[in-house]
Amino acid sequence: MSRILLADRSPHAQRMGERILREEGFEVVTVTSGESALVRLGDADADLALVDVSLPDISGYSICARLKGDASLPRIPVILTVGEFDPFDEQEARRVEADGVVKKPFEASVLSLTVRKLLGRERPKTQPEGASRPVRRQSPPVAIVDPERVRAAVTVAVDAAMPALVDEITRRVLVALSPKPVQSAETQSSIPNPLTPDSHA
Repeated sequence: MSRILLADRSPHAQRMGERILREEGFEVVTVTSGESALVRLGDADADLALVDVSLPDISGYSICARLKGDASLPRIPVILTVGEFDPFDEQEARRVEADGVVKKPFEASVLSLTVRKLLGRERPKTQPEGASRPVRRQSPPVAIVDPERVRAAVTVAVDAAMPALVDEITRRVLVALSPKPVQSAETQSSIPNPLTPDSHA
């Protein structure tokens, strides 16, 4: 069984990637930082690494460069992963000799195909080559909703909208808390005083 190291800062991306890969028959080791990735690459005996380009301490590009140039680390295929709204430097990816790039949220078929291609593993065939296949009546397509994929997409959208939302709430709170304008002397004099005799006339 092939072992894959999945290094990603996002718990949602980790869970989604791990689930997809385990369903494909891979063993998965997950970490959340670049430093942890380098440690586990030295002892986990991984066959391939999936590395987030935006890890908090060491970028995915740097980890890829280390794997390709450090003789003490295993020379294994490296797939860089990048979020939908994260910056991606294609030239840097080529410079560090990345073997592939996969976007997040992960698409199961894309991730599986990319990993299997680099590991030289094809999906097992269910019947011999050239065997006749029974004709099946085509059923209408059924939409399959992946809760983890939806959750990851919502999380990305909320993260992107959060700064503007915070700014708007802050503005409204400041307006509500700002002191009201003090009435001028002319305005105050026009208001009848209930304590003067004229007010009871």
